[in-house]
Amino acid sequence: MAIGDIINHNSARQKGFAVRRRLSLAILACAVVAGLGVAPAWAEYPEKIIKIVVPFAAGGGTDIIARTTAQEIQTDLGKSVIIENKPGAGTIIGTQTVATSDPDGYSLLMATFAHAVNPSLYNKLPFDPHKDFAAVSLIARSFNIVVVNPASKINSIADLIAEAKANPGKLNFGTFGTGTSAHLAGELFNAMAKVKMTAVPYKGAAPAISDLLGGQIDVMFTTVASAASLVAAGQLRALAVTSTERSAAFPQLPTVAEAGVPGYAAESWYGLYAPAKTPAPVIARLNQAVAKAVKSGGFKQLEANEGLIMVGSAPDELDRYVAGEEERWRKLVKDANIEVQ
Repeated sequence: MAIGDIINHNSARQKGFAVRRRLSLAILACAVVAGLGVAPAWAEYPEKIIKIVVPFAAGGGTDIIARTTAQEIQTDLGKSVIIENKPGAGTIIGTQTVATSDPDGYSLLMATFAHAVNPSLYNKLPFDPHKDFAAVSLIARSFNIVVVNPASKINSIADLIAEAKANPGKLNFGTFGTGTSAHLAGELFNAMAKVKMTAVPYKGAAPAISDLLGGQIDVMFTTVASAASLVAAGQLRALAVTSTERSAAFPQLPTVAEAGVPGYAAESWYGLYAPAKTPAPVIARLNQAVAKAVKSGGFKQLEANEGLIMVGSAPDELDRYVAGEEERWRKLVKDANIEVQ
């Protein structure tokens, strides 16, 4: 071996030894830190304001649930929890915001029905609803309520069916985005009642209800949270609930199935997610806060007045529930040829 080669060889060995030594020291340092009980960064979670992104406009049912959640969990967590409304594109804009956020537990998503349906609606999403999110808790489930303007001549589900059959395509039902519960509940009604009503999408429940009050649309299959107070005040007329059984909150209202569409049932839901790779202890802390929140006075009032079914599930239960919802609605989306490019 030439002198130069020997020198280079020895130099490489020395460099390799130095790298291995630094690595060994780093490992030793980590072990010492662990031995001293130094807590990881997330051990003091939360240390700053937490944000819950609502992928709908302010004032609608999801917004109400999110704000109640924020108010209740901040008491337990000891830090402020704020709401950021990011409506549009069938919840995709707000959902993507959280999918691309740091997985540190400070940006959360209030997901709904659309989270389970969008994979069937869109050829391509800018996120993976399974891989890009970590489930925190299924907060609540709820049915929808079928409402019309009090000035409408439609007084029952039978009237709605008769009017829709007499005027195919002329009746409009408002939705708060393609693929939301309000949309697919209406499409399910079309399919099962054998009628044709036209869906009119909005960026949230509030603007849709505003047009229903103004007479620009004919009917809505909206969340109870977004319509209950208006029904109580006589500003909207309720025809039926979309649950399988009558609601204790609206005992006078029949189910859609009772009122003329046998087998009909549709529900909405509210689930809290964090970005994927959020540390498990952070998820556990948030889940614990939600479990307390759903038993609070704020949610008990919503449960009684608006027909919510409070859940507060474990993270894996939310995953299983959403997988079931995704499978359930896939066929309707395909049969009704509902797609957003």
